[in-house]
Amino acid sequence: MTVKSSVDSISSGQPLLQLEHLSVASKKLPSHCLVNDVSFSIEAGKTTCVVGESGSGKSLTALSVMGLLSKQLQLSSGKVLFNDAELGILDLAHLDSESLRKIRGAKIAMIFQEPMTSLNPVLTIGYQIGESLTTHLGLKGAALKIRIASLLEMVGIPVDRANSYPDELSGGQRQRVMIAMSIACEPQLLIADEPTTALDVTVQAQILKLLDSLKNRMNMGMLFITHDFGVVADIADNVVVMFRGKIVESGTKSDVLNYPQHPYTKALLACVPDVDGVKPLQPIDYRWLDELSPVGVLEEELQ
Repeated sequence: MTVKSSVDSISSGQPLLQLEHLSVASKKLPSHCLVNDVSFSIEAGKTTCVVGESGSGKSLTALSVMGLLSKQLQLSSGKVLFNDAELGILDLAHLDSESLRKIRGAKIAMIFQEPMTSLNPVLTIGYQIGESLTTHLGLKGAALKIRIASLLEMVGIPVDRANSYPDELSGGQRQRVMIAMSIACEPQLLIADEPTTALDVTVQAQILKLLDSLKNRMNMGMLFITHDFGVVADIADNVVVMFRGKIVESGTKSDVLNYPQHPYTKALLACVPDVDGVKPLQPIDYRWLDELSPVGVLEEELQ
């Protein structure tokens, strides 16, 4: 079912993506929420970084937006409101699979964590980039080849590598291929799930610069999932901090990084080394972060 508002085109007064009280649970244990009452929004042309440790619910939140939850999980409550430039406001949580398939890749795209497991090893990178162009835009023949070449140039890969297989490329090149695939149809929203985790620092900086450039060129909204506060400082406009499936703090990059309010955010920032190596690092003591502990006690302990 498609839920459409009276808005027929994207409005500057409406966010590109709005999550409202989103919860994800196991089908076998529906009372156990892996993502619990998550709400935040993303504006067109802006980057929202979602940070938190492994298991905090970051990737599940992103997969919920894409409609790619595993069969063992269910979206138990909430809305995923997408402000489509052509169709108006759609609740992705209530779309059927065919409607979602038309949106994925065309209007909302995702860069997954590990390109080597996301790319098909027996298909050339040119073929894999071209799949979405043929499916969503109907491109074939010479027009398709020209568009693939343009995308490869855009992400800094020689055009003659279109006939290469994933195992013939470096880690950084494979990640660039994933980016080319994700932006092929010029989506309104790009979800990047830790796209630089397995890359060295130099390549990471190149990928971040490329993503930021593409975001500005296409006026995309970007949901960027990361563990790295250095990355957050470089590219974020807004920050959402998740812990145990819940949002514990959110705000502008400046507010969250410079004036953190929640003990968990403070604990994460205390783990980040400084450039000079002078700052004493403080590992997180999870006894201080028990959800039953009063906030005042947590604040006192962490200070």
